[in-house]
Amino acid sequence: MNSIMNVSSVRVALMLLMIAFLSGAGSSLQAQNLEAIEQRVTEFTLDNGLHFIVIERDVAPVASFVTHVNVGSVNEEIGKTGLTHVFEHMAFQGSRTIGTTNWEEEKVVLEQLDEAYRTWLRESRQPDPDQDLLDRLWAEFEELQEQAGEYVVNNEFSQIVEREGAVGLNAFVSADETAFFYSLPRHKAELWFALEADRFMNPVMREFYSEKNVIMEERRDRVDNSPFGRLIEEFVSVAFSAFPYKHQPIGWPSDIEAVTMRDAMNFYERHYVPSNLTISVAGDIDPERIRSYAEEYFGPMPAGDTPPKVLTIEPEQRGERRFVIEEDSQPILLMGYHSVDMNHPDAVVMDILSGVLFEGRTSRLYQRLVTDEQKALQIGGFNGFPGSRFPGLFIIYAVPNQNVDPADIEAVIYEELDRIREGDITEQELQRVRTNARASVIRGLNSNQGMALNFAQAHAKRGSWQTIFTDLDEMDQVTVDDLQRVVDTWLRKQTRTVGTLRTADDEAASN
Repeated sequence: MNSIMNVSSVRVALMLLMIAFLSGAGSSLQAQNLEAIEQRVTEFTLDNGLHFIVIERDVAPVASFVTHVNVGSVNEEIGKTGLTHVFEHMAFQGSRTIGTTNWEEEKVVLEQLDEAYRTWLRESRQPDPDQDLLDRLWAEFEELQEQAGEYVVNNEFSQIVEREGAVGLNAFVSADETAFFYSLPRHKAELWFALEADRFMNPVMREFYSEKNVIMEERRDRVDNSPFGRLIEEFVSVAFSAFPYKHQPIGWPSDIEAVTMRDAMNFYERHYVPSNLTISVAGDIDPERIRSYAEEYFGPMPAGDTPPKVLTIEPEQRGERRFVIEEDSQPILLMGYHSVDMNHPDAVVMDILSGVLFEGRTSRLYQRLVTDEQKALQIGGFNGFPGSRFPGLFIIYAVPNQNVDPADIEAVIYEELDRIREGDITEQELQRVRTNARASVIRGLNSNQGMALNFAQAHAKRGSWQTIFTDLDEMDQVTVDDLQRVVDTWLRKQTRTVGTLRTADDEAASN
């Protein structure tokens, strides 16, 4: 009994501390007070356009480093989907000095290898390819790939940084962005700058075609062999007619097969330029020393041309779109409304709306569908799918309980949206979402890596890391009238796409 009382007391105390910190009480960095954090942040931009954010946190003798690139699958060309993901893999293959036994000789073989693959590819895509020729070309390609492999020092980059104490070495790619990150002891900061500048200024498409096989296997696991993955891929291709959010970061199989080393280098030269990068460092570090390293190692990086902009505008949807996939799997309901980008004035209101509907066990749809009526095993949603740099979707997903028709869940969702549209919502619900949002900010910034990543993302996509905190202030201004307005404006049948994953028997029974 004492242990239960103690746990309860700790939870209450932590919640009170979070609310006090985020309302401005206290001035320490842990309090996440904006003015206090501003005193610990140093920002500067090199002459070539590369922006740095340096955050002092003396909680441990460690520093976390994030390289954020403002490029995602939304920036890919038709026919070359998946390139962002391919290049993310290449960034771990080393450089002209790391990962090779002899770069000058390796370079010659890699050029021959890529030309051999392009020759094979051209013939393979002919209406009536010559199979004997294809076999000879492929044999030549495999021979060159074996020669290229003789120069490779496997995983040398990761081995170097891990030997020097690195932890959390990783990267991710999304529709909107790419990021690379890991942490090192603070006295290894110069090593990070030397290695990071080398791999981004001197990239090598080493083991390119082997890594494409790895990516194809990832696609099979995440999409081809996953009912939910297949549903999502179909969903975005139906919801978007023109805008490149319709292509997933993993890429289409034929595009992954067709992409070459030359394509990847061209992509790098267009998008991996200083003005498209943000580097964030958080930890027990000296900002002036970091600036010195930045100028020494990244200063020589050529500015390059301004990356091409995404100019496509999704045309207005003319009516509701629906599709059904028949699978031998658990039924799933997926819905989406065309919405706003993250810099739109309504973005914060849409975030509040998703919190009211889906966030936690006391949210409207969880309470009704999972707890009370037990129609769903899971319900969720959020604004900004598959990305938020540009207008995306306000998405809703649900997993029906056994013997529950997805249409029954869909009907309940519409009922709850209509209630909000009519003003049936309380200030208490809004305050719950605001409190959770503030707590979420704390969780996102309670580590060096979390702070470095969040600051880099906010700067790159919003123009300033301060928006992490100013969004919370804007949430305080959101009213019931605002929620009514956004539901009425954005969550309309005309802008809706509904995808359902059903078993074949369920589909037959419903006809």
